[in-house]
Amino acid sequence: MAQIRWTPEAERWLREIYNYIAQDNGSAAQRVVTGIYKKAQILKDFPEIGYKHRSEPEGDIRILLYGHYRIAYLVRENEVIDILGVFHGAMDIDRYLKILA
Repeated sequence: MAQIRWTPEAERWLREIYNYIAQDNGSAAQRVVTGIYKKAQILKDFPEIGYKHRSEPEGDIRILLYGHYRIAYLVRENEVIDILGVFHGAMDIDRYLKILA
């Protein structure tokens, strides 16, 4: 079973998603953030379930979908998964992954 680590950037993105949605509906914000978190937990048992975005020296960056959001994560060789960020589908994910990888 793999270990999941959330990067500070990914945690910040989750907070921003929550804050944005909570402006209109706090319970919906909680449901979305909880759903994203639960979806990421699948990676413990199935780390390669998301589609491969690109390879890096540290491992493969993969994308797992949840509704309108993309969960970007790095699969390392030592059964560690780093959640790099959570992005809305309309965002240019490559712009942010260049900074994170």
